[in-house]
Amino acid sequence: MEILLYISATISAILSIFSVYFFILALFALKRFKKPPKAAPKNKFAIIIAARNEAKVINELIDSLNAQTYPGDLFDIFVFPNNCTDNTAEVAAKKATVISCDHLSIKCKGDALTFAFDTLMNEPYHYDAFCVFDADNVVDRNFLSEMNDSLCNGANIIKGRGEVKNPYDTWVSGCYALYFSMCNIFVARSRANIGLSAKLIGTGFCVSRQLMEKLGGWHTKTITEDVEFSTICALSGDKVHWAPDALYYDEAPNSFSVSMTQRTRWISGIMQVAQIYLPSIFKTIKKGSFRFLLDYILYLSFPFSRAFSVVPTIITIIAYAIFAGGSLLNYLIISLGSLALSYIGLCIGSLILTLLTGLSVKKAYKGIFTYYLFTLTWLPIYIYSLFVKTTSWKEIRHDRNIKAEDVVEIKSLK
Repeated sequence: MEILLYISATISAILSIFSVYFFILALFALKRFKKPPKAAPKNKFAIIIAARNEAKVINELIDSLNAQTYPGDLFDIFVFPNNCTDNTAEVAAKKATVISCDHLSIKCKGDALTFAFDTLMNEPYHYDAFCVFDADNVVDRNFLSEMNDSLCNGANIIKGRGEVKNPYDTWVSGCYALYFSMCNIFVARSRANIGLSAKLIGTGFCVSRQLMEKLGGWHTKTITEDVEFSTICALSGDKVHWAPDALYYDEAPNSFSVSMTQRTRWISGIMQVAQIYLPSIFKTIKKGSFRFLLDYILYLSFPFSRAFSVVPTIITIIAYAIFAGGSLLNYLIISLGSLALSYIGLCIGSLILTLLTGLSVKKAYKGIFTYYLFTLTWLPIYIYSLFVKTTSWKEIRHDRNIKAEDVVEIKSLK
């Protein structure tokens, strides 16, 4: 029994490296974020929207882009419909430039972005930077101005702050709202405060033409093109900057089954990125940028660590069941007590985050009380993705056509 418990404790100690690292990193979110100084409008943007069956929502995104405070002659909107069975192209063509992908085999969003960048980086187009959105997004009117500020101050790739535009629909969308806010604060803000890469999570980012030319265009291979592209940037020594006032809103799933499908794609994709790029990162880390690349190693390895986190528990249960059956019940009772305390703690943390971001506690209570369950459902996703590789991108339908002026106001954390 002692040997099994020793093995369990050893594995737990190794896996705790990740928890300790990310906890320490999260503490830097308490530091005030230093924003770049304001700059005069200078950069000309190409807005890229890859769209698949988004006729119900794409108008709201285009309208929010056309309402930008940034000069209208310094940005153009391009929609790249792919695999559509509705009238997305016809709807978008009324307010934006539509470039069809129908002649291509588009298997995922990364394929559409490859075509989009290949098209817009060549004649007759001349753009200084490119912003990428999903068709279900809506954008704050200062988004492009904030991106221009960062570009004028030396940034080559910038991540905006994504929030959920339908946080009160269901408990699932409420949990997504909390998850997005936690990522903004404890992933993006904390890293930005100590000079690490903010990471690309989802959409709402900007990349300079200079960087795209350096990288030779957009050429991602996996179904998580955002994580893969930020990893490619890390290998080239380019940091993802964070622009918290470049705010955009994303439609969260209302269905738990759709959420599981989406999050499985995310985790499986990150694991694929890790398998492809970690060897190169380990080789590159020897040449410099140790702290920067070490963060990526831990970030890409995290899903594997979570999948293996069940191993110490299983070993401990087996040890008690075989060698000390009478103690197994005590162990399970203690474990249930720990879970109960964790639930209470996370409910309190979710409540505080809800208050800080300006959401209505009365309307967001479903997410607050179920966020612990939401976090637990990541575990089977990690384990499943460890053994089953998701290679196809399943369409997620969007129908919450919420206008930019109707989204829930989210406070800017100082």
